[in-house]
Amino acid sequence: MDEQSKLHSILNKIDGRSYKAYKELQDNWYDFGEFQLGIPYVQGDPFANPSSIFLRVSQERGGFPRWLVNNKNYRWAVEDYLTRIVDNSIQKHVKGNRGSGKSGRINIARYGQEVIERTSVEFGDKLIEARLTVGLPAQGRRVLGVQAREIFFAELPAIVADSLFYQSLKAKELERHLQVVEDQCFLRKQLKQQGLVAFVANGSILPRRSGIDDRPLQGREVIEFVSPTEYEMEFELPFAGQTKGMAIKEGITLIVGGGYHGKSTLLKAIERGIYNHIPGDGREYVVTREDAFKIRAEDGRRIAKVDISPFINNLPQRGTTSNFCTENASGSTSQAANIIEALELGAGLLLIDEDTCATNFMIRDARMQLLVTNNKEPITPFIDKVRPLYLDHGISTVIVVGGAGDYFDVADHVIMMDEYLPRAVTDRARDIARKLPSQREVESCRQFGKICSRYPEAGSLNPQKGRKTKVRARDRSVIQFGQEEIELSFLEQLLNREQTKSIGDIIFYGLRQGIISEKRSIKESLDIIFTEIDQRGLKIISPFSRTEGDYVRPRLLETGAALNRLRSLRIKDISWN
Repeated sequence: MDEQSKLHSILNKIDGRSYKAYKELQDNWYDFGEFQLGIPYVQGDPFANPSSIFLRVSQERGGFPRWLVNNKNYRWAVEDYLTRIVDNSIQKHVKGNRGSGKSGRINIARYGQEVIERTSVEFGDKLIEARLTVGLPAQGRRVLGVQAREIFFAELPAIVADSLFYQSLKAKELERHLQVVEDQCFLRKQLKQQGLVAFVANGSILPRRSGIDDRPLQGREVIEFVSPTEYEMEFELPFAGQTKGMAIKEGITLIVGGGYHGKSTLLKAIERGIYNHIPGDGREYVVTREDAFKIRAEDGRRIAKVDISPFINNLPQRGTTSNFCTENASGSTSQAANIIEALELGAGLLLIDEDTCATNFMIRDARMQLLVTNNKEPITPFIDKVRPLYLDHGISTVIVVGGAGDYFDVADHVIMMDEYLPRAVTDRARDIARKLPSQREVESCRQFGKICSRYPEAGSLNPQKGRKTKVRARDRSVIQFGQEEIELSFLEQLLNREQTKSIGDIIFYGLRQGIISEKRSIKESLDIIFTEIDQRGLKIISPFSRTEGDYVRPRLLETGAALNRLRSLRIKDISWN
């Protein structure tokens, strides 16, 4: 009996039986000739997490050009593209719900406007493998064998035929996908060499359709981005050729302008410029350094032994701030800790929007300084630290400012957004600062201070809930880690639930492998983990013997930020660099 006949026979035999009869399919591979079908996991009932289905095609049968297979830089971009094609094929061929719970649903991991490493498709030297989830059909908790046969013998083969063979794809579309990604990678490498932190190409479409729809805004009201000549720079990209746009240099850059004129829209595009984008997104050539990190206030978060003394000192009752701890941080202390933790993790560019900051952390004006004297105010505002931060540590800052004109005194560059178009107003801002001096006193010495490294107590990171290991993402914003929940709502560069899930399992992987320990700082531990991911692939973080198809690669910065927000985290030692 061939393997297709064997699968057909099993489905006939279990038709109408208890749902657990589907377990006969688990851990088996079935050869369909043109492809192999693997079933590494079968759900326990129709309402549980759906079953895992792997669809595998050899590179020989797939017929992809060798230049795609041999180019490691292209592989994850091909995987991203094929994920989208598989999903399109699912929408075309799958009927959807058939029975109880998740019966009949076929899915592949969600994706957005970003092109990013994921495990939903593996494009390897010898094979192409798509990893899907399938709700095996049931009525109540009884197997629906006829509907299952339709999935296995009609729908899944049609998906494979549409998406995992090169001859079925639109070759020009795939090529365009790869070229746009290659251009963005090339441009991002150029930033540091040219002393830049970000680049926004002319013709970019920055506004999005809505807060829940990240696709580009369309219609007559859309205004294409055009750089002011003072900041315009040209790059020769490998495929797009000569590309002009606004170059943001290292140092301190202000984005100013009236309300609803596009300040935050520009900053949001710069935030997401750490990722590559698909053709047609409008932000394909909005590129930011990979070490850029968005900073904001975060009232109520826990802080575990962070040296916030560059910003906060001389607390009432003489509380120390060189290893500051709190279970319920204020806006100012949370923002101070967020900056120090980001620097500890290797951030080289801080992105800040005045609207989401603690006002007393950002600035104290002259009148307030007269009323509340320095010896009564423990906070050194960011305005007095932003310049030493750049001079001492090379950390640049881009700040959206709507009301604090005192920042004109410390800015290297000032960009004014006027009806969604940028204007160069640095000279005008400096002239205003000369004519109308702020009269405030600088509240800091000329140095920023040292950046600390913290060493975690591995025993404080407990993934157990009772007798079971519990590490899972509830949604984009919350990781359940043992008995604790890690709140990530304010990590604005985090994309989706899949990325959040990956963060939880990366931390768990570091614990299982003994990488996260008291012998290494948080940064050292994460460097080792991400090096292993680079070498062996994102799939290594799965706590199961099977590869999971819904991992999306996060950055080290967000992973470290999640670790810092685990409320059980204890820090053993602190050292200063």
